[in-house]
Amino acid sequence: MLKNGRPTQQTQQPPQSRSTPRERWTRWLGQTREVRLQRIRRVGRRLHLNPAAWISGLVAVGVVLFICYLHASRTVAVDSDGASNALQAWAMLHGNPLLRGWHLSDVSFYTTELPEYMLIEVLRGLTPEVVHIGAALTYTLLVLLTALLAKGSARGRAGLLRALLAAGIMLAPQQSGASVLLLSPDHVGSTVPVLALWLILDRAPRRWYVPVAAWMLLAWALIADSIVLITGVVPLAAVAVARGYQMVVQRRQPARSALFELSLLIAAIAATETAYHVLALIAGRGGFIVWPISHQIAPFGQLPSNFMLTIQGILLLFGANFLGQPVGLAAALAALHLIGIVLAGWAVCVAVRRFAGQDIAVQLMAVGLLFSLAAYVFGTVPFNLNSTREFTAVLPLGAALAGRLLAGRLAKARLGPALSAVLVCYLVSLGLLVAQPPVPAQDQALAGWLSTHRLDYGLAGYWDANIVTVDTGGMVAVRDIKDVNGQLQPDTWEVQRGWYRPTSHVANFVVIGSPPPSGLLRTLRANFGRPVKIYNVDDHIVLVWRKNLLASLR
Repeated sequence: MLKNGRPTQQTQQPPQSRSTPRERWTRWLGQTREVRLQRIRRVGRRLHLNPAAWISGLVAVGVVLFICYLHASRTVAVDSDGASNALQAWAMLHGNPLLRGWHLSDVSFYTTELPEYMLIEVLRGLTPEVVHIGAALTYTLLVLLTALLAKGSARGRAGLLRALLAAGIMLAPQQSGASVLLLSPDHVGSTVPVLALWLILDRAPRRWYVPVAAWMLLAWALIADSIVLITGVVPLAAVAVARGYQMVVQRRQPARSALFELSLLIAAIAATETAYHVLALIAGRGGFIVWPISHQIAPFGQLPSNFMLTIQGILLLFGANFLGQPVGLAAALAALHLIGIVLAGWAVCVAVRRFAGQDIAVQLMAVGLLFSLAAYVFGTVPFNLNSTREFTAVLPLGAALAGRLLAGRLAKARLGPALSAVLVCYLVSLGLLVAQPPVPAQDQALAGWLSTHRLDYGLAGYWDANIVTVDTGGMVAVRDIKDVNGQLQPDTWEVQRGWYRPTSHVANFVVIGSPPPSGLLRTLRANFGRPVKIYNVDDHIVLVWRKNLLASLR
């Protein structure tokens, strides 16, 4: 070193040897329990004071989960449901933002999954992989939002335990549940904006902009999916009324103290009206039309079947659908997921029992979960296990409630090691699902054959139409038709009217299943005449004509 322009001598320190991991572990074990706890608390405080570390950790966990869920999604074949949404996003991306001329299903996904698909298609193009990537992104975001909602305002170790418990319950979907949770756009994605809103209400102060955010988020979600009425709008309105009643009537507080709750009620009502008018405005300008939904209460004789499907559906959603499986590791891991169901049920009981004393987020989650179950049980929607998608919100809501209300109790009961062992088993279950080989999208062999034989525009039933179009990246277009009393007509479900104009397109082949349904060949001949060629391709029959079949459609 230099001092006053002249070098000075510096005492040489002997280099310190770095301790080995074994030595550090030995020192750790030799410390008292109090010293170890103090060090853990110091680490927890350091992490809490560094938001960048939490954000980086959250991003890292999200990336790992996305990769796992992408592989899990690939174990299920993409079908025409997901392909239809991919085609709609492709149309929006190529100059048709209002989806003019489109007849959609009873759910539009216009403001949720379709924008997500557009971003993916910018990078990947039109391919079945878009469906897998979108499903993995959606479920990853759902798990992270559930963990944050479970954490609430808790900090340090308490907040981490809450988040881990909630995320652990959702961590490992079953192979049998992947088609509901990890495939085509469905009601599971519609829960994302609802959880985001509950998170805002949980963290934000009682300010004027919070009801405005509630109105905008609910309206945005309702445009995409009317099930948000059940999972978001009704719970918000019911909780707002209950909290306002408690404040003004039971506690005898001034009426102005409940203005925030009143504004939330108005926001819920305004969101419903806004979504209705936006959809009407889009349809009035020639945009997409959504298939109307029939709201009916189930007859008494259907209730036993509905109850059984509800129980089976809960097992499926929570990864505990072990009934009917061969005895083995997979069934044992699935049965272990019953713990998640027990914890979620316990948390709901705690929330309902002490409902008046709970914070607004817990009340919203409990009401949303119970109302989702009630709407399913007493509705006419249940028909098979696939209809479980109608109450998928039960999974994230139940997991968030369990993490928020039970993590502290379980820690006090010294059940941390047992829950850690369960979490390891859930990780094993996820690993087994990820290790499953990917399966190709439906009808890929048929799509390749049509492309090779230069048959680029034809007709088929719903399940063989849009999926072939996406399989080929739009190089082969197969359009959906239906049989109405022996007359073949363009379908009105997930189609675009312009596809059937004989002045714009020439369709010269029809794809049917093999063996064909009774009477279908006779109907085809009655409408189109005798085909010139018939091919057997995989498990399909391809019939070719030398004329434009669109001119014969009614």
